[in-house]
Amino acid sequence: MDNSIKFLAGVDGGGTRTRIRIADTNGHELGYAESGPSALGQGIEQAWRHISQALSDAFAQAGHTAVPYANLALAAGLSGINNPNWARHFTQSAPPLAKLVTETDSFTALLGAHGGCAGAIIIIGTGSVGVAHRGDGQRQEVGGWGFPSGDEASGAWLGLQAIPIAQQALDGRGAMTDFARDLLDFCGGSAPLLLSWLGGANQAAYAQLAPIVVKHADTDPQAAALIRRAGLEVSRMIDALDKSQTLPLTLCGGLARHMLPYLTEAQSRRVRDARFDAAIGALLLIGHTIHDQRHEKLAGTETGR
Repeated sequence: MDNSIKFLAGVDGGGTRTRIRIADTNGHELGYAESGPSALGQGIEQAWRHISQALSDAFAQAGHTAVPYANLALAAGLSGINNPNWARHFTQSAPPLAKLVTETDSFTALLGAHGGCAGAIIIIGTGSVGVAHRGDGQRQEVGGWGFPSGDEASGAWLGLQAIPIAQQALDGRGAMTDFARDLLDFCGGSAPLLLSWLGGANQAAYAQLAPIVVKHADTDPQAAALIRRAGLEVSRMIDALDKSQTLPLTLCGGLARHMLPYLTEAQSRRVRDARFDAAIGALLLIGHTIHDQRHEKLAGTETGR
């Protein structure tokens, strides 16, 4: 291990928020903090700004007035890191860390959920993706193609499917139900304000509509149909991810529990609660990296700085 490394950081960077846990080199947690989104599709500068903010807050909890970058080994599980151009820009823009390891946020979530052991995970949050790894080290991913063309069943996907209901109600092509009214009110309440909202809406903005869909799913047939479609998409992802139907399975993210009723009986039997969160998964990754305990399960992209 590099003797300059005194601290570890695990970053869970998604489209809604960033979560960071810091620890000493023995894995004892020292602090935890959250900040805004660090999905790379929303901008590299924003990602590092929010990561730096959360690092500062976490180290303040540990009694540090500044982030000790030169003594810090950091693993970042990030939405969008599988885009080569974004990954390169992210690495080039990094502060002078002792070590930087990057991975997808889905893989660090998988490491956390199953404690580094074989398993599968479906993440249904702002975006959606499924990842599995097996005892032989093989790794597979489904979904995760990004908004707006992919990320089925995610919060952003639900919002994108829902907003036409408000549009059509506003111009008389559909009924102004309570569901449609709540969607419209969230986006400003009038045609000009809705148009303004649509003009600036990104993945995170559409995901903010998902709770409205969930709220009305028990009483509104259109909302119920959207949740049912989402649940069936999740079931399809599970089948594609693990055709053997043997791996333990965890569903994570803010919408996960709403998808459980739509799994098959065989799928439901494999569902397990997550052991740890994705930030701890990132800590597991960086811990194995700096101690040179390389394992086929823990394979990020490493940068020494």
